[in-house]
Amino acid sequence: MRECREGDPPHAPEPGTVRPASTILLLRKGETDPIDVFMMVRHYQIEFASGALVFPGGSVDAGDHEIAKRPELHDGGDHLDAEALAFRIAAIRETFEESRILLARPHGSKELIAATKASAIADQHRDALNEGKVKFADIIAENDLELAVDLLVPYAHWITPEGMKKRFDTWFFLAEAPPEQVGMHDGKESTDSIWLSPREALEGGESGRFTLPFPTTRNLIKLGKQGGVAAALDDARASKVVSVTPIVTRDGDKRQLRIPIEAGYDGEMFELTGAP
Repeated sequence: MRECREGDPPHAPEPGTVRPASTILLLRKGETDPIDVFMMVRHYQIEFASGALVFPGGSVDAGDHEIAKRPELHDGGDHLDAEALAFRIAAIRETFEESRILLARPHGSKELIAATKASAIADQHRDALNEGKVKFADIIAENDLELAVDLLVPYAHWITPEGMKKRFDTWFFLAEAPPEQVGMHDGKESTDSIWLSPREALEGGESGRFTLPFPTTRNLIKLGKQGGVAAALDDARASKVVSVTPIVTRDGDKRQLRIPIEAGYDGEMFELTGAP
């Protein structure tokens, strides 16, 4: 989840300002479990969610809105308004920046970009993109690609509670990972990357192996109830996304979070013991 770069607004948001953000739960069939999901360990020196196990993602920026206005650079989003399209474009861009996985097709094709081509593009451009030296739109255009926004299925919508220093309006999307694109962290914002089942991630959170932010935990529990990748995608397509803005309460020395029961998670009141 990157901070301001070239093309972003010139001034940082005021503390408490809600910033739009996107993240993708990349799914593939697991070897021992029905589903594996791609996750990353945030660098401990990153201010937001330092050291946490998270899904790839980050803030929506001005370049994402620019791409949304260029229909030749994306495919399958004709039914989406500009804002919804920008959220999806940001999710694809951030996932490429953080994991090298690129959800795109050659222009006019129905097949995803070959893994070898995606890797070559990452080798050539990812570092420069992360450093703000090149625009994602230019990478896509120069390689005659279209971002496959139709592959992203809305899964969840979380807004950081009021009173937090950094607040995000985050859309979570599900997508099946492109075959043979295995993913790799950048060693800067993220120090490790791993394919694992929701069960393994949750067990790691309970044992202390991983630090799991509250929304990540809830979405892993929800995902772990699915019998496979296709089932998870079908269920998400058929479900209404209910926005979640957790309300922080206190019961003595304990902090609790309340979320809407209709959001479809595993309860309504939760004791906050891990990362916010």
